[in-house]
This record gives sequence, structure tokens and C-alpha cells, in this order.
Amino acid sequence: LLRKGRNIDMTHLKIVCLASQVQAQHCVWYGECGESAKVPGKKYNCNYTGPPKPLPAGGHELLVELCPGYDYGDRSLCCDVQQLQTLKGSLQLPLQFLSRCPACFFNLMNLFCELTCSPHQSAFMNGTKFTLFNDTAQNTTNVVEVEYYIGKTFANAMYNACQDVQAPSSNVKALSLLCGKDANDCNATNWIEYMFDIENGQSPFPIIPIFSDVPVSGMTPMNNKTYKCTEGLEDGSGSCSCQDCSPACGPQPVPPPLTPPWTILGIDAMAVIMWIAYVVFLLIFIGAVIGAWCYRRIESEYGPILDSNNPHNLNSDNIDQVDASCGEMLGERFESMLRSVFTVWGSFCVQQPLLVILGSLVIVGCCSSGLFYMKITTDPVALWSSPSSQARQEKDYFDSHFGPFFRSEQLIITTTLKSESIYSPYPVGADVPFGAPLDKEVLHQVLDLQTDIENIVASYENETVTLKDICLSPLAPYNDHCTILSVLNYFQNSHEQLDRTKGDEFYVWADYHTHFLYCVNAPASLNDTSPLHDPCLGTFGGPIFPWLVLGGYDGTNYNNATALVITFPVNNFHNDTAKLGKALAWEIEFISFLKNFSNPNLTIAFNSERSIEDEINRESESDISTVVISYAIMFVYISLALGHIHSCKRVLVDSKVSLGIAGILIVLSSVACSLGIFSYAGVPLTLIVIEVIPFLVLAVGVDNIFIIVQTYQRDERMPQEELHQQIGRILGDVAPSMFLSSFSETVAFFLGALSTMPAVRTFSLFAGLAVLIDFLLQISCFISLLGLDARRQEGNRLDILCCVKLPEGQEERTDGFLFRFFKKIYAPFLLKEWVRPIVVAVFVAMLSFSIAVTNKVQIGLDQQLSMPDDSYVLQYFKNLSEYLHTGPPVYFVVKDGHDYLSLEGQNSVCGGVGCNNDSLVQQVYTASLLSNYTTIGFNPSSWLDDYFDWVKPQSTCCRYYNSSGAFCNASVVDTSCVHCRPLTPSGKRRPTGNDFMKFLPMFLSDNPNVNCGKGGHAAYGSAVDLTGNETSVGATYFMTYHTILKDSPDFIDALKMARVLAGNITNTMGHTVFPYSVFYVFYEQYLTIVYDTVFQLVVSLVAIFVVTTVLLGFELWSGVLVSITIAMILVNMFGVMWLWGISLNAVSLVNLVMSCGISVEFCSHIMRAFSISVKSTRVERAEEALAHMGSSVFSGITLTKFGGILILALSKSQIFQIFYFRMYLAMVLLGATHGLMFLPVLLSYAGPSLNKAKVFAANKRYAGTERERLLNF
Repeated sequence: LLRKGRNIDMTHLKIVCLASQVQAQHCVWYGECGESAKVPGKKYNCNYTGPPKPLPAGGHELLVELCPGYDYGDRSLCCDVQQLQTLKGSLQLPLQFLSRCPACFFNLMNLFCELTCSPHQSAFMNGTKFTLFNDTAQNTTNVVEVEYYIGKTFANAMYNACQDVQAPSSNVKALSLLCGKDANDCNATNWIEYMFDIENGQSPFPIIPIFSDVPVSGMTPMNNKTYKCTEGLEDGSGSCSCQDCSPACGPQPVPPPLTPPWTILGIDAMAVIMWIAYVVFLLIFIGAVIGAWCYRRIESEYGPILDSNNPHNLNSDNIDQVDASCGEMLGERFESMLRSVFTVWGSFCVQQPLLVILGSLVIVGCCSSGLFYMKITTDPVALWSSPSSQARQEKDYFDSHFGPFFRSEQLIITTTLKSESIYSPYPVGADVPFGAPLDKEVLHQVLDLQTDIENIVASYENETVTLKDICLSPLAPYNDHCTILSVLNYFQNSHEQLDRTKGDEFYVWADYHTHFLYCVNAPASLNDTSPLHDPCLGTFGGPIFPWLVLGGYDGTNYNNATALVITFPVNNFHNDTAKLGKALAWEIEFISFLKNFSNPNLTIAFNSERSIEDEINRESESDISTVVISYAIMFVYISLALGHIHSCKRVLVDSKVSLGIAGILIVLSSVACSLGIFSYAGVPLTLIVIEVIPFLVLAVGVDNIFIIVQTYQRDERMPQEELHQQIGRILGDVAPSMFLSSFSETVAFFLGALSTMPAVRTFSLFAGLAVLIDFLLQISCFISLLGLDARRQEGNRLDILCCVKLPEGQEERTDGFLFRFFKKIYAPFLLKEWVRPIVVAVFVAMLSFSIAVTNKVQIGLDQQLSMPDDSYVLQYFKNLSEYLHTGPPVYFVVKDGHDYLSLEGQNSVCGGVGCNNDSLVQQVYTASLLSNYTTIGFNPSSWLDDYFDWVKPQSTCCRYYNSSGAFCNASVVDTSCVHCRPLTPSGKRRPTGNDFMKFLPMFLSDNPNVNCGKGGHAAYGSAVDLTGNETSVGATYFMTYHTILKDSPDFIDALKMARVLAGNITNTMGHTVFPYSVFYVFYEQYLTIVYDTVFQLVVSLVAIFVVTTVLLGFELWSGVLVSITIAMILVNMFGVMWLWGISLNAVSLVNLVMSCGISVEFCSHIMRAFSISVKSTRVERAEEALAHMGSSVFSGITLTKFGGILILALSKSQIFQIFYFRMYLAMVLLGATHGLMFLPVLLSYAGPSLNKAKVFAANKRYAGTERERLLNF
């Protein structure tokens, strides 16, 4: 019983204590009193320790909006309507940025509602300082400081729910804007401390938070229920999205492992395979050579390996003893037909020189007149991207819907000063180092430079042009400030703002260091919340992201920057010539100003939108002298080398300077005709065409000239044969060979025009036509000129001065030095029994090496290579790679037709509450988490998510005039302005249908301000294409940035990964999405460059094979051997490219196609000479072919080109040095060695068998003559 009595007493004691505690709970304040002394416009709350008071009816709606948890009973609270209105105003900024995550915003509102209105305030709040309210009508005091006891559990839960919430328009976390420091440095306690700090400009008096989960000093900390970001609210709001809540995302994605290099025993697999293949080949080949040698020693001494043909005596009495096959007869008849046609034509040209020459001049004149309509394309887009390519079509789509990408004028500034400084925050905080460029004096000098650039005045068609006339002004006409991406825009581009400080006579509380550190973490802020309270937003109305204006820092320590970046975006006027002309004129003055700018403390690397094109043009002009000297050397050599001087007495007679000059003019005329004909057709020229085609046609044309002239010089006129008959016969002998090479090249080049790459296609068209015209002029006009020159020489008239005649003298016929060298020394030596295997072994070794390294040739064209050695842009490229941390912007474009009016359509795009986990924004966000793999550097800016936040009824952003329905900006104070949407459950949901379109134009025209930072005009004014008189949404984009891209592989990988990501988004959305960045149109070619290269070269080889087979009299094996040799040259070109650091791109592909054509010249003449030779063995036939054609090929191509090529090495242009000098030298040396060394040896082993029908025809043709040679060239 006693025990029971004690229990009753204890229970009674607890009830009494609880009652006394409830009785003790009271308000700390009620209502507003005096104005805050430190924060103008804000008021103190009135001290009040009585019980809660019922809220007047006028505040019920506001209570439901802000603190619905108190909407019960008689609504007795410790706040009045005015305090609720103040609370609403103070929470506008957090509302706009945190309400996209309902759990986060609910917890935050809980914190402030308990603070402002809780009927149990005294349980967790304690007023510590008071002042008298100087109002005679009220006898009360102001609460000027309170202690707020907050549970640690609550604080941590609130922070955890909010820490991942994004601010889409700023590409940063929302806490960076609301915590006073970078989100990475923010935590539960310092965030709450910052929100309650009077220095943030929002709190009218200090609120001292005290964190504890247990009672402290008789106070019970506020520890209300919280929601995790993965939980939905009781009002039906969903959980936060993955983008705003990392626990909702599941495991973080892991990039796939890099593909390991292909190795065998730790060595490159291709190298191992080719070594093994080469060793196996050598063993088999050496074995076969030794076996054949032994067989010949034992069995016979007839013929070479596998030669089953019996030797045919030219003087055989019965030429019909051996029957020729049908194929051989067909080949011989085709050969005879060509010989007859060219013989008759040659004789006609010599007999009628005036007619032929005048006719040629008329045709050339008509064709060349097209040059008056010539257009040279210097637009890089037109040069490198086909109009039908994916990137070009996407660029055109982007430009047509959002306007062309702006022109960019950029400076990268470093300082020579070593003025790194240490900033010590007041009153406490770790020291912060500041890089030398962020020294205030340096910043002042940079600001002076920036201002001078803004004041640059240019002249265009008698009009003055300033930066304001052409710059990007996103808020025009309300704000005409130019967009200037500069760290100085944190200080409103003002010296006064930069010098502003707050402090007293002892300490500096805040200065430019304070403002800088805040702004780099909250670039979209309109109030830095330090004692300065200066805005961070740029004067043009947009944020200044630190990664765009600073360089050379580590991680996110922007204060360590070693470089400043200033960018002036200029409008691009593609369809307005006048406005574009103004921009170009201003850029000229911009470049001139910076070239002449001098400051001992500043080092400036700069680039203008026109800089690269200007420098390429300057480079081309500066290289004209180099090209002219190169061609002059070749011209002089040709003019002198054509002559065959028999004696000093006849040097002026036997020289052929005039004929050489005429031959060169014919080559140039063929080029002019090709350019003219395509100019008539409206096909624009490119610099590659102008620089490369003369070189190519000169190689082809000069080779043919040497063959014709040297064959004539070695020929002896038959008895009773006249000059026109002799030259006709000579042309009948050599023209089929010329026709073979020229037609092979023409067909190969014209097939090359199938390429989708404009540079390759244009080159192939012009080159194919030029080679064809050159051949036609050579067998007509040049033959007539040769006949005239022969008559001059026979008449002992001087070259050039043909009116002067020497005394009659006997002309001696002797072979030239090169011909004797090839016939007597080189050919016999090369085809010796022991030399041939060495030649094969060496060339197969070269081939094996080249195959092993072909896949290692780098793809791309670094921008630096396109610049002259002395270009100012090179330093800019160097600094760009060294200092910048962010790559170009990338836009994920949603093509028009997507349904934004339905929840399903919105969920497939947005990144907030209720959005799909595989939505567009979410997928780009996920990709940004793997930036090293995806090259997507940041979370995308999302107009749709910001629109949803802007249109919420709790926000002050979306309002309109009740009378007119016109938009009412949040900064306007007018009672007729009402919220766009009601505070009802349906009003709080996302707008759909007509509601969505009703307010979207308002959002896109709203300028951000202090009351509403979500206005979409600056950030998204061009991101949404409104159609149908603003009644529907067309194309839209979502922007982010690539990671820093330094070289071609980086750019190519960025394009590839962006397309993969866009493809995934397209599949999940069921609607087309594509990525666009300004560089895609230039680098797309590299995605297929390997396929294009293989296709072009294979098509060329097939064309050469077919033409060679047909024109050699349907000799299939001859076509195979020529194609194999040319294929070896091409593969070896790749080996040289790897050794010499030449990358694969459109320029090198053009050169590879050209090398294919030039290789035909080196090989086809030797091949035809071998096929028509009637010597008895393959070795003898190869020796004869090399002796008779080798000297002409060597002097006509190799020596002609060699001197000219060496001059190219002196060029200032890196493109000339690498892609022309190196590649031209390689193609000439490889062509010469394969054509004059490997091919004869190959023919001596495996050349086509003797054509019996051709032997019989030769017997008939030369029967009864005294000619010693079986066939005379």
C-alpha cells in the first residue's frame, strides 16, 4: 500500500511538473517594432512574454502558404500578419532555389516557422538583448538578439536533405548561393549560422543558434520531425530527384574500363605479327631463290624463275609458228589500234601546227575565261564540312532556331609581377593565398585595358563602330550593357567598386578579397551578404562563372589563379552583310590595338573570331614567294634538262629552253582550264586546290614531256620517212603509255570526288579534269610545238632566237648521260642475281614496318599547325592549353515537336521533383559526374526546371496586372499585381496545357532582380524557340560545358561522347535530341576519316587496276602488279607519316590521293615498257624497260620535283613544312624507289608472260628494216 501511495505521488508530481512547464512556455516576441539599426528596411520584433495570440483572419491564407502545420484550432501563435509577410519576403531567395526539393524546403520552412511563430517559443528561444522602442504610442521594447536552441539531429537532417539541390541556371549547387561559401565547404552548422548572421543583409538582428540534442540551460532544443530527400511529403509532394538528392540515385555510375593496348608478351601485337610475318616471308623467299638457282644450275640455263615461254626470235622466218591465245590477240589489236590512232594524230599535228596551236589557244582561252567567275572559299566550315553531313545540318538547325553562335574575342592575361598575397579574413578564418593576377593593382591595370577595348572605335562605310554596336546584350533593350566575361564584372567593371572597403580605424571587415571569394562560389548572387552587400551578377544581367574568367588554378581554389581570361562575345550576323562587316571592322581594330598594347606588368595572349582566317590568309600570302621560288627552280630545270647538247658548238641549237617553257605553259594552261570550267559551273576553289594541283599536274605533265622529247632525241629517222611521220610514229609508241597513266589518274581522281569531305571532293574534281586536259594538250599542242622545234633544230637555228641561223653542220646523235647510266650501269646492277633478293627483302621490310605502325598514325589537325611560325595566335593556343580549365559550351538540342504541355513530356526532360530518372537533364547530370570519361564538365542549365520554380504560387516571381493581364516584374510594388497561380493544391502543381504556355513568355522576358533571381531573360532568352505567335514550344536547348580540350584527340572524343549521350537521351525520350558545339562541324570528319581514307585509296587503286588492265591490252596480271606496287607506296606513306609526326586529316588525305596519282607515273610507264618488250626473259625485259623508261621517269619527275620540294622546307607555314614538304618529299622518294627499284625487280621475278601476238606484230612492223632495237621508244 505504501509503495502504491508512493507511485500515486510520483505520478501526481510529474503531472504538476508538466503543467508548470506548459504554463511556463510563452512567446518571446509578437509583432514588429523599431527599424533595425544595421539592416535598413528590416524591423525588430517586439518583446512579448505572454501567451500566444489568435492570428487575425487576414493572415490565414499566408499561414497556410508558409506554415501549414499551424493551421489548426484558433491558430494561436507568437506572430502577427506583418511578421508572416516579413518571413515570406525573407524566404523568397531560398524558395526559388530550394523548393525544387520538397523535403529540403519543408525542413527549412520548419526551422523558420518555429523561430517566427511557434506557440512554444520560450521552450527553445531566449531573448538576450533588448532596446527601447521609441514610440510614444507603444510602451514596449525591441528584441535585438535571441538564442535559438536547435537539435543537432534536426540541423543535420535539414542539411542532408538540401546539400545536393542544384541551381540550374548557374550550374552550381544552391547552397553556394545560400551558405555564404562554396557548397563543398558548407555544413549544417555554418549554413544555419550564416542564415542567422546579421551580416548577410537579411536578418535584422543576431540570432545565435545553439546546437544540442539534449536540454541545455533549461531549454529544450527544437527537434521537429524532418523528411529525407528520398521521402515524399504528407501533402502529396514527391521525393526529390536524383539530381537534387544523391541518395535517390543509387550507386554512382562507374566509367567502363579503358581498352588495354593489344600486346603479345608485353610487346605491341602488330609489331610482333609483322616481325613474324616478315621472318616467315624471308625464309620462304630465300628458300625459293636458292631452290631456283640450284634448279637452273642442274636442269637448264634457260630463262628466269617460272618462265615457261620460249624465246622468240625477231627475225624468225615463220612468224605464224606459235599460235597466240584469244586474249593475247585481243590485247595486240587494242594496242595496234591505239598506236595507229596516235600515229595518225601526231602526224596531223606536225603537218598542221598553226591550226592545232591556234585551236588549242582558243579552247584554253575560252575555258580559262571562267576564272573571272572564280570564287575562293576561305570559310572553314565550307572547307571541312559537307552540307549533307550530320554536324553541318545540326549547325544549320541550331543557327536557324537560336541564332548563330556568337563571335568570340578573348584575352588570356598573365602578369610578370611576383605579387602573390595572403588575405586574412575578419574576424577569424584561415589565411587565403591570392595569385599574382588577383593583386588589386594588377586588377586596376586590367580594368583600364578592358575599358580601352570597350572604347575602341572602328570605321565601316563611313560609319563609326564601337563594341556596343555589335556586342551580345542579352537584356536589351532594358539593359544595353555588353556581355563581358571578366573577373572585373564581379565589381561591376568599376574602379570604385574594386576599391570599396568596410571597416573601422583598426580593421578592414570586407574588401575586394571578401567579395571575390563570395562571388566565385555564388556567381548569380545579387547580394554578397558581406558588409559590402555588392552584387556578383555581371552588369549585363548574367552570372560570371569563375571557370570562364580565371585560369591556372588548382581544383576549385580560384584564388590561386595565375591567369585572367576576358571574353567579349560579339553577335554573329551570318545573313546581314552590313552588320557582319561592322563586326569584322571592329575586330581589325581590336587586333591592331592589342598588337600595339604594351604594359610591363601584363603579358597578353589574344584571339579574335577572324584571327585564324586572317593568319591563314597571311600565311598563304607570305608563302607565295616560297611557292614561286619552288616552281621557278622546277621551271629552270625543265627548260635546261630537256635539251640534249651534243657539242659546245651546237649548244644554242640543241637546247630546248623555248620548248620547255612551252611545255610548262601547257601544264599551267591545263590547270587554268580546269579552274575556269569549274568556275563556270559555280564550284568554289579552295586554298588546297590552288596550292596542290599545280604541283600534281606539273609532275604528271613534265613526266610526259620528258618521255616524248627524250624518245624523239634517241630515235633515228627511217629511210624515206619525213619528220611528221617520225613524230607520228614516236607518238604512236609513247602516247599509249601516257594515255595509260593520265587516264588512270583521271578516273582515280574523279572517283575520289565521291568523298563527302569538301576539301577532298573539290581537289579530286579539279585534279581529274586538269590531268585530262594536260594530256590532251600534250598530244596536240605540244606535238605541234615539238615539230616546229625539230624543224628549227634541223635548220641549225638558235633556240629562242630562231631567226639566227648557224652554218651548216653535221648533227650527231648520242645518248644522254642519264640514259647511258641507266642502260649501262644502273639497270644491269639492279637486276644482278644477288642484288634482286636484297631489294625484295628491303622493300618487304619497309612494308612490314609500315603496316605495323599504320594504326598508330594520329588522327586530327591541331589548330597550331595552321598558323605561321610568327603568329600571335600561337601564344594564345599555348596559353589556352596551359591555363584554361573549361572547354567550349555544348548544347543538347531538343528538336521541335516535343510535348512540353503534358506531365509525361515534362518528366522526360526536367531534372526536378517527379522527373524521370533517365530524363534529359538527369542523364546529362549523371554524365557530368564522370567528366573524365564523358567530357561533360558540369550540370546542365535547365530552363524547364527554373520555369517550374519561377511559376510557383509561393514565389513572388510570376505575377501579372489584374487589370490588363500584362506581366508584372517582382521588383514592382503595385497592389494590382496578382500571383499567376492560386495557392491551391492544383495551383502548386506544375503548369500543364494552356497554363504552361500562358506564363512561359513572361518567364523568358523576366529580368533577374533582388526579389526574383529566377528570371529567364538573361539565361534562357535564346534557349526556347516559341512558335505559333508564342502559343507553342518549338526547339529548345539545355546548355553545359565540356571539360578542357587541348588537342585533336580530345575534341574528337568530346564529339563522340556527346553523340553517344544524345543518342541515349533520344532513345529514352522517344524524340530527337542532338548535341551541338561550335567545334563539332570541324571535327566530325575525324569520326569517319579512317573509313574515308580506306575508301578513297581503295577506289583509286581499283580504278588504276581496271584502266591499267584494259589499256595494257587486257593483261590482268600487269594491272595486279601495278596496283600492288602503288599499294605498297601508299602503305609506306603511312609509315613515313608515323615516323615524321604527320597526322591523318583532310590535308594529308588529299596528299595521299595525290600520291596515288603520282605513283601511277612512276609505275605505269615501266610496266608498259615491260609488257611490249620482246626480249626473251623477264630479267632482260625488265632491264630493257628500266633502261629506256627509267631515265625519263627519273629526270621527268624525281629530279624535277626534288629541287622544288626542298624549297618548301624554308616556308614559315607549319602546314607547308609538315603536310607539303614532308609528304611531297616522301611521295617522290617512295614513288621513285618503288618505280625504279622494286617494280623492275618484281617484274624480273613475276612479270607477265610475253604476249606472242605482240611479238608477231613487232616482227611484221620491223621486218626488212635496219633497226637494231626490237622496239624503239
